[in-house]
Amino acid sequence: MLQMLRDNAGNLLVILVLAAAAAGAVLQLRRDRKRGKSSCGGSCGSCGACGSCGACSACGAGRKEPK
Repeated sequence: MLQMLRDNAGNLLVILVLAAAAAGAVLQLRRDRKRGKSSCGGSCGSCGACGSCGACSACGAGRKEPK
């Protein structure tokens, strides 16, 4: 078992670094979403998916009408 860890130490290090980077990216996206930040950059007028994200200020899609 110890020999296998020694033989693959480089691979394991790379895997751990990539896993940490992926986890950091996911956490950053979640944090930004909770703060109300958009991940698309906020230029809804030039967005090809305008209206599908639910937060488009250019076309008004996703806005809730006041009751």
